[in-house]
Amino acid sequence: MLGFRELVIILLIVLVIFGTKRLISAGGDLGKAIQSFKKGMKDAQDEPAKLDPPAPQANVDTGAERKENDRPGA
Repeated sequence: MLGFRELVIILLIVLVIFGTKRLISAGGDLGKAIQSFKKGMKDAQDEPAKLDPPAPQANVDTGAERKENDRPGA
């Protein structure tokens, strides 16, 4: 597991490679993405009926309602 010292070194290397301007932009984009994801999750929980309507049921003849005379072999 990484300790505090290792995390600081990694952060400094990333800061040197990408620069502060690009890191600030990436942080803002990440924040917007997380906010959008949370909003989508909340909307999905609030309106489950609109997102996933129930499937129509097919009329299946199970043969249970047939009479003795209606059998195909009789």
